[in-house]
Amino acid sequence: MPRRSLAEKTEEAVQSVRKSPEMKPLNNLIVDWKTVLSTGSTLLDLAISSGKVYGGGVPGGILIEIYGKSGSGKTALLSELCGSAQAGGGQTNFQDPEARLDTDHAEVYGATIKAENYYQPATVTEMFDHFKNWEPKGKGIHIMATDSLAALSTDLELEKGDKMGMRRAKEFSQELRKYARLINKNGWLFACSNQIRQGDYGDVTPGGKAIEFYASLRISVNQKEKLYKEKTFKGGKKVKRAVGVMSTCKVTKSSIDKPYREVPIYIKFDYGVDDIHGNIQWLKDTLGLTKYKAVDKDFQRLDDAINYIESNNLEGQLRDEVIQIWQEVEELFQLQRKKKLR
Repeated sequence: MPRRSLAEKTEEAVQSVRKSPEMKPLNNLIVDWKTVLSTGSTLLDLAISSGKVYGGGVPGGILIEIYGKSGSGKTALLSELCGSAQAGGGQTNFQDPEARLDTDHAEVYGATIKAENYYQPATVTEMFDHFKNWEPKGKGIHIMATDSLAALSTDLELEKGDKMGMRRAKEFSQELRKYARLINKNGWLFACSNQIRQGDYGDVTPGGKAIEFYASLRISVNQKEKLYKEKTFKGGKKVKRAVGVMSTCKVTKSSIDKPYREVPIYIKFDYGVDDIHGNIQWLKDTLGLTKYKAVDKDFQRLDDAINYIESNNLEGQLRDEVIQIWQEVEELFQLQRKKKLR
C-alpha cells in the first residue's frame, strides 16, 4: 500500500471533523481549531504548531514572549491574539505598562479592550497581582497580554533606585515560579511583548532570563521593509504614502513543535495583519509562480488577486491551500529513521 502524504492524512482528518461534532485526532494531528488562538497570520500559525494542530496556532496554558525592535509589529500580534481569544469566547486582560495602547485602534484587530480589563501596572509585582483576582468566565482560551515587559519597574527602583535593574529580573523569576503552574492549570495564555536592547555581548531582552526560561514559545519579530502605495492626486500628480510594514517572524524557542521556522507577515495600518496578502505572496514565492494565484484564477497584480479573494469569499479556500503546501514542504524534511533503541 503506497505511503500517504501528511497533506492527505490531514485532509482526511479535516473531513472527518466536519462530519462529526467531536474532535478526532489522527496520527497525533489535532484538528479542533478551538484549542488554539490565531496570530492573524496563517503562516505564523503554521510556523508555531503545524505538526500538532491542523492550521497551527498558539495553545492555551503557556507563556509566549514576542520580542523585537520598535515598529516591528509586536503590539499588532498581541492585539491579534486578543481578538482571536474574544472571537472564541475567551476574555482578555490587557496590561499596558507603557501606557500607550489606543483601545480604539485595538478594535482594528478585533480586540475590544474594556476599562475593567485594562490596567497600567507600574511594577512587576503589580502586574502579577492581577492574576490573584482574575476570574475570567466563559469557554475558550482566556488571555492576559502585557505590552511590554521592558516598561515595568520595581518598588526598589521607584523608591531608592536600582541602577543595574537586578531587582526586576529577580521579581520576574519569583513571580513566575508562583504563577507558571496556575497559567498552565487554567489553560490561560500569558502573552507578553519585550523590547530589544544593546548589551555588552549583543542584543538582549530586558528583565533577565526568567521570561526566556519559562516561556514555552518565543517569537522574534523584525521589520524588513515599509509597504508603500502610490496614488494619483489632483492634476495627475503622484503621491506616495507608507501603508504598512513587512516583518519576519522567527520561532526562536518552542516546547510545542519544531522551532526555528521563519515566515513573513504583512501588517497594514487601519487593517491589521493582512493574511490574504501574506498567503498569496507566499504561494507565489514557494511555488515559483510568475503570477499571483487566487485559488482558481491567476492575476498579474497582487491587489487584483486580493480583491478577487475577498469579493468571492475565498479566504478559507486560500488558507487551506497554503496549509496543504506548507505540510508538503514540511514532509520533505521528515526523518525516515527507525525508532531509536533503548
